[in-house]
Amino acid sequence: MLVLEILLILEYKSKVLNLLFYTDMLKQHLSQKLLQKLSPQQIQFIKLLQLNTLNFEERVDEELLENPALESGKDEEEEAERTFDEANDFDYENTKEEFDVSDYMNDDDGGVQLSGEYDGGDEEKEFMPVVYFSSFRERLMEQVTGALRTAEDELLADQIIGTLDDDGYLRRPLTAIKNDLLFTQNIRTTEEDLARILSYIQQLDPPGVGARDLKECLLLQIKRKQEVGNNPVYKLAYQILDEMMEDFSKKHYQRIIKKFDISEDYLRETLEFIAKLNPKPAHSGSDGAQNKDFIIPDFIVKESYGDLEVSLNSKNAPELKVSKSYNETLKTFEVSTEKTQSQKDAVQYIKQKLDGAKWFIDSVKQRQNTLLTTMRKIVELQQVFFLSGDLSDLRPMILKDIAEAIEMDISTISRVASSKYVETDFGIFLLKDFFTEGITTDSGEEVSNREVKNILHAAINEENKKKPLTDEALKKILQEKGYQIARRTVAKYREQLNLPVARLRKEL
Repeated sequence: MLVLEILLILEYKSKVLNLLFYTDMLKQHLSQKLLQKLSPQQIQFIKLLQLNTLNFEERVDEELLENPALESGKDEEEEAERTFDEANDFDYENTKEEFDVSDYMNDDDGGVQLSGEYDGGDEEKEFMPVVYFSSFRERLMEQVTGALRTAEDELLADQIIGTLDDDGYLRRPLTAIKNDLLFTQNIRTTEEDLARILSYIQQLDPPGVGARDLKECLLLQIKRKQEVGNNPVYKLAYQILDEMMEDFSKKHYQRIIKKFDISEDYLRETLEFIAKLNPKPAHSGSDGAQNKDFIIPDFIVKESYGDLEVSLNSKNAPELKVSKSYNETLKTFEVSTEKTQSQKDAVQYIKQKLDGAKWFIDSVKQRQNTLLTTMRKIVELQQVFFLSGDLSDLRPMILKDIAEAIEMDISTISRVASSKYVETDFGIFLLKDFFTEGITTDSGEEVSNREVKNILHAAINEENKKKPLTDEALKKILQEKGYQIARRTVAKYREQLNLPVARLRKEL
C-alpha cells in the first residue's frame, strides 16, 4: 500500500507540474519590435526597376489593360514635353479614409511621358518585325502524320514528341510516358510499343532527335551517315563512341590508339569527323534562329564633341496619363445633391483605380530617374572606356562604388545592372560587365580583371594544343607580365571564360 500511495503522489505532482508549465506558456505579454516593411508602391517600383526595356513595355501594356483609369497618349492641351521631375501633389496616405474629389480632378496631375527627350523627339515609332519559325516538334509531327500504321501509333508518337526537351533529347523514361498516357488520355500501352515508336522517331529529321543521352545522339547521326556512304572513318567513330565513350570524353587518346591499333593521323581524322556532329540536334536550322534573342538596349551613350550624352531608350513605350473620363465622373458626383449608396460604391471604385494609376505613374517616374542617375554615374567613372572603346581602359568598379556615389542601396544598383544593355559607339554591352574586380600590378597600378582575362584567353588560344598550359603555367605567364595572382584565381577566371582544364584542351 505504501508503494501505491507514493506512486499516486508522484503522478499527481507530475500532472501539477505539467499544468503549471502549459499555463506559463499561455501567458500573454506585450513587446515592442522595430520592423521594416515595404509599401505596395515600393514593391511596384522594385519590380519595375529590374525589368529591361522589352519587359517594361509589356508591363505597361498589361497595366493599361487592367486599369481603365490609366491611359496612353498625350492630350492636345498638354505641353509637347514633360520632365519626370514634376511634383506630384497626390497624398498616398489614408487611402481608405474620406477623400477630397478635387484631388482627382487635376487634368495635369500624374502624367508621364516615356518618349520625348528619351527617344529622339517626334521620330516615327519603329516596330520589330515578327518572323515565324516552325519548331522541330511541328516538323516531326508533319513527318509522322499519315506515315504510321494506326491512329493509336500516331497518338503515341505525339506524346513522345511532346515530351522531348528543347534540345531534342528524350530524358523522360518510357515508363513515365506510359503512365502519362494512362492518367491523362486513358490510353493503355506498353513500353515495347513506345520503344518501337521512339525508334521510328529517331529515324526522322533532324538526325539524332529522340536520343536518351549524348552517346546515343552521336551514334544515331553516324548511323545515318553510314547509310549514305560506306566510309571506314564512320565505322571507327561508331566503335570509339560505342565502346570507349568515357575515354573519348576524357581525351585518353593513347588508350584509344592501343585499343584499335591505329595511327595518330587516323585517329585525328576520326576525331575531326566526330567534332562535326551536332550534340544538340534540335538547335539547328530555323530552331537556331528562333532561339536567338533580340537585344534591345536600355541605355544609349553617344559621344558628341568630346562629351558623353546618356539617354534612355524608350521607343514604342506609350505616354501615360490619368483618364479624363474618370475625372469627369468625379466632377458629376461632386455637384450632385443626392448621393445614393450605389453612386458612393462606384466612386470608391473609381478612387481605387485612380490611386492605382497615380501610383503606377509615380513608380515609372522613379524608375526612369533611378536608371538615368545610375547610368550617368557609370559613364562618369568609366569615361575613358566610353571615349575609346578599348576594353583595357575599363577601371575596376563594383556595385558599392556606384551605390555610395549616388547614395542608393546596393540592391537598387544590382537591379539596375541586371539584364540591361547599353548601346555605345563601339557596340552593345551588358551593363553588369562594367562591374569588375581590381588587380594590383607590380607597379602599384590597379587594373580591371577583364584585362587579365583577355591575357589569359589569348595565352590559351596560342598554346601548343599537344601540350596545353596548366593553371600553374598560366599563373607564371601572368606574373611575368606584372600581375600578382594566385593559381586558384587563374582557375576561377578560366572557368568564367568557359575554358576547360589543360587535359581536356589537349589535341593530337
